[in-house]
Amino acid sequence: MMRSFQFFSALALVLGLAAPLRAQQDMGDMKDMKDMPGMEHMHSMHAMPGVLGPYGLSREASGTAWQPESTPHTGVHTVANGWNLMTHGFADLIYDRQGGPRGGSKTFSENMLMGMANRQLGPGRLGLRAMVSAEPSTIGREGYPLLLQTGETANGLTPLVDRQHPHDRFMELSASYSVPLGTAADHSSVFVYFGLPGEPALGPAAFMHRFSGLDNPEAPLSHHWLDSTHVTFGVATLGWIRDGVKLEGSVFTGREPDQNRNDIESPKMDSWSLRATWNPTPDWSFQVSRGHLHSPEQLEPEIDLDRTTISATLNRPLGERNIQTTFAWGRNDRNPGRATNSYLLESAVTLDDRNTVFARVEQQQNDELGDHGSGGTVFNVGKVSLGYIWDGVRIETFRGGVGILGSLSRVPHELNLDYGETPFSGMAFLRVKI
Repeated sequence: MMRSFQFFSALALVLGLAAPLRAQQDMGDMKDMKDMPGMEHMHSMHAMPGVLGPYGLSREASGTAWQPESTPHTGVHTVANGWNLMTHGFADLIYDRQGGPRGGSKTFSENMLMGMANRQLGPGRLGLRAMVSAEPSTIGREGYPLLLQTGETANGLTPLVDRQHPHDRFMELSASYSVPLGTAADHSSVFVYFGLPGEPALGPAAFMHRFSGLDNPEAPLSHHWLDSTHVTFGVATLGWIRDGVKLEGSVFTGREPDQNRNDIESPKMDSWSLRATWNPTPDWSFQVSRGHLHSPEQLEPEIDLDRTTISATLNRPLGERNIQTTFAWGRNDRNPGRATNSYLLESAVTLDDRNTVFARVEQQQNDELGDHGSGGTVFNVGKVSLGYIWDGVRIETFRGGVGILGSLSRVPHELNLDYGETPFSGMAFLRVKI
């Protein structure tokens, strides 16, 4: 296992560092691609070919999920010896103070480094992706304080309540291969995707990958109703694409990652999901998905889960400005057990190349708060968050800045003694991003 750890860490670093190291050397390669629309912008993913189908790479988000193709991107992109390379990553140093009797404070770092590589291979296109995080060390098993958040465990004995778990060391190690169907005018393809870990065809793009949510340092309350499967230890997906329509299905491991965040867990492939996505224009992306998760919670192994999600994302470029809004609904049906729903509305606005404003509103039914378990009382809770980032340092694709976030939580009167009436929480953070 240690050798595997070292190998995949090296793979991530190679993919992550290759692009900036080769950028100057491969300017000639980029010039050769000017005939493609938009290729004169070296750092634009809109000009690079999609890995899964005949469209711009900017349409692709986490796993095999889509987003609006007009979505802006950071990161370093270049071409080397026939490979399209991309590096993207961020690190936030956060002071978190959650209000009310169940609140707390902590200083920690959220972070992620992703490297992507794709090239033409035979009749199709090969894609490789590695994504790693230092959060097992910079956050720790106990996670960070986050009122009303539930899901997973820190010690294998008790659930995490009012805390957000860290990501695993290995967030994604995946490969895909797509083959066009018919002539170029058909704009269609089929693809396969394998990950250990990876992300099945279930839910919208994960919150740290969609533009409307990636600058917000708070994980959404709806994470375990929408996109908690974005780190899944064992997934295989088969999909079909034609123009703006994508149909896909996955088999994957239903169990969420355990408290040992540094290892690679054994795949079970005991669950399934189906997803349909429609991008009618470059500015819109809609998806609907359904999945069956076998024994997703380590502490409730006898309970299966059926998850349904619907989401719509609008991205609108406005000169130097850009605004993206995502609305999503997720429903978890426990078997045995009850069904609960979660709703999310979030937006991010880049006012110019230094100023970003973001907001999120959530409403949720949660039965894991007062009684600590799926057999507890269902409480209707909610949260409103508003934040701002000023990027004082900007060099090419590198950004460095400071941010602040405030949030108000809403709880029913039955929980006032535990949480207060409308507890206020806040975060202040430094961030770097490429």
